Amino acid sequence: MVDVAAAAAAIAGTASSSVLRVHGHDHGNSIDDALESSKEGIRTLVISFSVLMAVAVAQAFVVYITGSIALLADTIHNFADASTAIPLFIAFRLGRRPPTRRYTYGYNRAEDLAGLFVVLVITVSAVVAGYQAIDRLTNPRPLEAVGVLFATGIIGFIGNEWAAVYRVRTGRRIGSAALVADGLHARVDGFTSLAVTLAAVLVWLGWERADPIIGLMVSIAIFSILWTAARDIYRRIMDAVDPELVQQVEDIAGSVPGVVRVTGCQVRWTGHRLRADIAIAVNGQLTLTEGHAIGHEVGHTLRHEVRHLDTVFVHTGDESDHHPPA
Repeated sequence: MVDVAAAAAAIAGTASSSVLRVHGHDHGNSIDDALESSKEGIRTLVISFSVLMAVAVAQAFVVYITGSIALLADTIHNFADASTAIPLFIAFRLGRRPPTRRYTYGYNRAEDLAGLFVVLVITVSAVVAGYQAIDRLTNPRPLEAVGVLFATGIIGFIGNEWAAVYRVRTGRRIGSAALVADGLHARVDGFTSLAVTLAAVLVWLGWERADPIIGLMVSIAIFSILWTAARDIYRRIMDAVDPELVQQVEDIAGSVPGVVRVTGCQVRWTGHRLRADIAIAVNGQLTLTEGHAIGHEVGHTLRHEVRHLDTVFVHTGDESDHHPPA
């Protein structure tokens, strides 16, 4: 029997390890999964964009009729929310391109850049809505067609909540932080549309300043989701993952027969797909071929049991080695 460390030393000159990458049939399936998830993301963006843009156009018409500052704030946000679908659409399309000699990991990171644009749009829409509300508080004017305003707020809520559920559900299913952030953006739009209906009721009851005050509350509500969206995108760009996901990967790898222990684990997102680097220790009495087979089985198992995981690199070493390979 030739032990793993000795065999590696004969090749590299020092006791080292072997590095395996899951490929072949599994890799082909992962490419299909990635393409399918990108298609699903694109489909979600196109449909939700159409719905939100129709709602925003209808609201803009009612703003012209009624002069409502609360509805104006909501309309600005709805147009902004619809527009964020454009960079996300481009990002999903770019993500389907194969790697090149320059972009060796592909273009999946474009999705995270689009997420930054979403955060920027949320910020700008909040500032514009807040400015309009303050201006109307200092320069009040009467509100017209309160009944139409009330109905428009209800329609805005229904359209935004539908888009929010659709985007968040798809984003979580395919692992897209940017799409989830965009869905949460739409959800806040839905509740701000309900605030418009409240403004209409209060104005109808005789409180004229309710409209700009609620418009200001809308801008504050927009800021409330800015932190969550910015945090999620920041974590994605910084390669942060949920610690429970790392634990899941370690537990699955450690449960494969022949693995003595997991000595290292790194997981990262590239767009809405996962990549993992695992270091495992095996019995030093195994042959190099046997150690390779265990590593391959670890990669195969992880690929099939961890959602969104496409690429796995497995480092195998002697059980006496307590550190993952450099």
